[in-house]
Amino acid sequence: MKKTISVLMSALMLALSLTGCGTGSAGSNSAGSDTSAPGESYKIAIVQPMSHTSLDQIRDTIVAALEASGKNVEITTENANNDSTALGTILSNCKAEGVDLVVPIATATAQSAKTVFDGENTPIVFAAVSDPTAAGLTGDDCKNITGVSNNIPADEIVKLIFNFQPDCEKIGFLYTSSEPNSVSTITAAKAYCDQEGIAYEESSIANLSELQTAAETLISKGVDALYTGNDNAIASAMATYTDVAYTAGIPVYCGADSMVADGGFATIGVNYVQLGEQVADLVLEILDGAAPADPPYQTLSDYAKYVNLQAAERFGANFSESAYEGYEVLVEANGTSHFGQ
Repeated sequence: MKKTISVLMSALMLALSLTGCGTGSAGSNSAGSDTSAPGESYKIAIVQPMSHTSLDQIRDTIVAALEASGKNVEITTENANNDSTALGTILSNCKAEGVDLVVPIATATAQSAKTVFDGENTPIVFAAVSDPTAAGLTGDDCKNITGVSNNIPADEIVKLIFNFQPDCEKIGFLYTSSEPNSVSTITAAKAYCDQEGIAYEESSIANLSELQTAAETLISKGVDALYTGNDNAIASAMATYTDVAYTAGIPVYCGADSMVADGGFATIGVNYVQLGEQVADLVLEILDGAAPADPPYQTLSDYAKYVNLQAAERFGANFSESAYEGYEVLVEANGTSHFGQ
């Protein structure tokens, strides 16, 4: 699916833009050069692996911020519709079209962008990559790459669960095996549990058809809580996930406010509006002449704390009022959602 959003320009601006960058891309400029001449136009591609609340929220926030910036930008948004093989084709098309800058959302998309634009100076500004170093997005071969990581500290994940369930004896970690961002989050959480002597079970899925069985398997092993981090596939199927868990009386903790809005119980995690705004700020800095890899990437300046009271009712929660202190109610018990407000 392709949607093109263009900012209208005057005839004078158009003439200037044809002189300024009509024959090349912003990436062809040397690092640190000034590309902010008045009237200059920029072609920006935003590419996501699939559509779900978190990824769409990042995309929409970036688009809104860039459109409000006053710069002449032509923004193209692309969606691989959960087809990993399509990412390379989409990005190759972006390259052929001479985009000035590309914004890949999520780890696999960013890795594909690096491969497709290898040897090019086109800036790549990734969004929502949990472990940029492990993903190969930092280092000497990544001078044109920067972005914003959605990494969540492992100790915070476990503290989130024990805040509500101090007597929790076993945690169930559920993730998609093909998503590096999800795998790295769970790997860090398991390492922390090993260090602290906290028992856990884990289950990974290759595709969403396995989600219900995987959740049921973890529950059958006696877990007291379920946790899924920034997992794009599972985030797109929260209804299936939470139906299984809540029927068994097991809370689902997750890595993003959007996942709580879609049925999860609680998160200390990513506010994707904030993440999108940080990405847009980086894009604008680069369009103004900043070198992409200085710094290599950013992390979130703060973490979101949200609860879904309707979810709590569904699994029969009986938590103390003090457990909710510091958490913002994203969904009321009656189903009223404050997400995005």
